[in-house]
Amino acid sequence: MLLSLPFSLPFPLPLSLPLSLPFSLSIPIPLPWPLPFHDLAEEMEDVDFEDEGAEEPDAEAWESEDDEGVEDGMEAQDDSEVTFSLHSASVFCVSLDPKTNTLAVTGGEDDKAFVWRVSDGELLFECSGHKDSVTCAGFSHDSVFVATGDMSGLIKVWRVDAKEEVWSFEVGDLEWMEWHPQAHVLLAGTADGNTWMWKIPSGDCKTFQGPACPATCGRILPDGKRAVVGYEDGTLRIWDLKQGTSLHVLKGQDGHQDPLTCVASNQDGSLIMTGSVDCHAKLVNSATGKVVCVFKMESVTPKAPISEGEEAESNSVESLGFCNVMPLAAVGYLDGTLAIYDLSTQSLRHKCQHESGIVQLLWEESSAVVYTCSLDGAVRLWDARSGKMISEYRGHSAEILDFAVNKDASIVVTTSGDHQAKVFCVQRPDR
Repeated sequence: MLLSLPFSLPFPLPLSLPLSLPFSLSIPIPLPWPLPFHDLAEEMEDVDFEDEGAEEPDAEAWESEDDEGVEDGMEAQDDSEVTFSLHSASVFCVSLDPKTNTLAVTGGEDDKAFVWRVSDGELLFECSGHKDSVTCAGFSHDSVFVATGDMSGLIKVWRVDAKEEVWSFEVGDLEWMEWHPQAHVLLAGTADGNTWMWKIPSGDCKTFQGPACPATCGRILPDGKRAVVGYEDGTLRIWDLKQGTSLHVLKGQDGHQDPLTCVASNQDGSLIMTGSVDCHAKLVNSATGKVVCVFKMESVTPKAPISEGEEAESNSVESLGFCNVMPLAAVGYLDGTLAIYDLSTQSLRHKCQHESGIVQLLWEESSAVVYTCSLDGAVRLWDARSGKMISEYRGHSAEILDFAVNKDASIVVTTSGDHQAKVFCVQRPDR
């Protein structure tokens, strides 16, 4: 049974479970020559999105709380409103459609991806045809398209209203995938070090060649003209998407000593934050490519001597993000520490300890509240101003692997190693 511990502990919490995410390396597929790629703004064609009446769902994939079984010895508490249970293995990723926040797409270890309705968990359609674990899934900015990508590098795009596949492409082993914030353009990073960019659905393509190591994380900046990509060798590149050139390369002292794990930008794109296996988070000026400051997490426990045959307990930055309403940034670590940093003073403001490793964090769009999901299967809300936990939600019988929050911060959708996705209604007394 999982214990609900008080917020402030006088002793360190042991890391009981290493974070194991579904990314592995294999022989990369040879790259084709890039296809011609035209100016995004001039060539982007409008796609009509017809508001058709809702069709009958293909299958029912939800259970009421009364129907849900609990594995022997697992936590029986379930705060969720809806459970989606069509996956037959761990569910690795989830995204909400940006236009209405009424649809979710999930991908899993069962080589399947599903688009389903958040309100009742009913299936809209299956994104079929994948041949490996689906680790990336997301909707275009206008919710017209949904893209799914598997570990082997097969990427498929579907038109949501027609429920039909409109484009597919195969690259090397897939590390990450993201839609452009204003256009039907898709970016993806692969294990061979390349970042790919396609116009959808035409498939016009451009590649950005990185070092000969995996492009481990990436993010398109809010201006839509640049992307920041982190690599396994600790380097960071800021790319000009139109010209196909690197504007800045951060390496050596400016880069990280170990692979990058995550990258984020603030609301106007002027600042970038990078996280790494080296446990450092770096704040970078995106215009100059200069490191503004480095946030280093001091170990919460004195390191005991490692006896022969034992492995040292690892730690790394797993997720990070900027607050939109205050000059704050949050960094989540594998040892369960949530650090809130004050950007104006470049100092640690709060340290919030979790029972086990943090997998991901997200800020509310319009408040100083940060959400975390962790390996103990709980979602927690934290007030970044005070460092206090606001609330906690449970329901999964295994670790949470990904989650999404809707625009008005009333719904959280989670995915887990227990083969399920769940919808939680977030209730806040201050709203």
